[in-house]
Amino acid sequence: MKNERYDLLDGLRGVAALMVLLYHIFNDSKSFFVWPTPVNEFFHSFLGVDFFFILSGFVMGYAYDMQWNRMSLGGFIKRRLIRLHPMVVMGVLVGAVVFIIQGCTKWDGTSVPWQSVLWATLLGLFLIPSPTSMDVRGNTELYPLNGAHWSLFFEYLGSLLYGLMLHRMSTKWLKIWVLLSIVCLAVYAFCQEAGGLLYGWSVEPINMLGGALRMLYAYPMGLLMARLFRERKPSSLQGHVFLKSSIALVVILAMPIIGGKTAETIFQLICNVVFFPAIIWYAARGKATGTKQKVISFLGRLSYPLYAIHFPVICLQISIVQGMGDVYETSAQPWSVVPFSFLISLIIAILAMKYYDEPLRSWLRRKLG
Repeated sequence: MKNERYDLLDGLRGVAALMVLLYHIFNDSKSFFVWPTPVNEFFHSFLGVDFFFILSGFVMGYAYDMQWNRMSLGGFIKRRLIRLHPMVVMGVLVGAVVFIIQGCTKWDGTSVPWQSVLWATLLGLFLIPSPTSMDVRGNTELYPLNGAHWSLFFEYLGSLLYGLMLHRMSTKWLKIWVLLSIVCLAVYAFCQEAGGLLYGWSVEPINMLGGALRMLYAYPMGLLMARLFRERKPSSLQGHVFLKSSIALVVILAMPIIGGKTAETIFQLICNVVFFPAIIWYAARGKATGTKQKVISFLGRLSYPLYAIHFPVICLQISIVQGMGDVYETSAQPWSVVPFSFLISLIIAILAMKYYDEPLRSWLRRKLG
């Protein structure tokens, strides 16, 4: 059952990656050009990152918890580097190329010296957050050449935390950790002026703290779920488990803003604490075979390349629309660039998956063991 379970969970990762792509297409672009009607589509898809974190903790716990008697910390870190870093490199390089195509200027039109672009590229290749002096786009992003990489930074921290500490903790103490982290996350979310959990992408300390709290809850939560799943061995489910899980996830992530600060914060916390764990637990009990399994597996394989490279494509879309000037200020034509961003992101991700990420990771595993 192990492979089927992993296929369904990885397939859901692909669904979440597609929703994050739609979030960035609609909700980031509205800051830079005028839509004919207010844009509120897919707002909660930014919570796909929290879903990724919980899912990563579940997969890490299920895959590695029983291997530490024959696996060193160095071996674990090597596995994570082979899995994650090839697409980090690709995503940074795509971001650098797009930034050069855009003319090496910030969003406000300020020119950026080539030395800053070079330093931002080098820092991004090693997943080192850029200081404000290297903020080539002017948004205070951790990774200005590929803003979505902020969550990969916290993914690395989560993996390191698991390798150093979390895998040694008893289930009892892990439960205490999760409960305390829920309290900390809720207090943080309610205390912010805007409320909610849309934090982690900026080098501003309060923003980075928000990203850290999101990971410090979600990753251990996934690990705890993996342990409980192994202990209880719930029965397998038949039927359209992946379809039902995907619909539930899409409905949640596609929800528009539902109210003011308090309502929004409560909803986002419920998604993290109730909805996402329930979807993962349910999907982990399902099976997939035949053509359905191939489709689900493809979504899983595509998810990480798509997430790693889509953001620069959105930036290119915004730049193109800005260059159109007044043409886009009073018409519905912004909708015409949505398919462009969506399809180009998918095409680049598929090519990267097939001809770069998977072959390179296979080669690295052979060479490094």
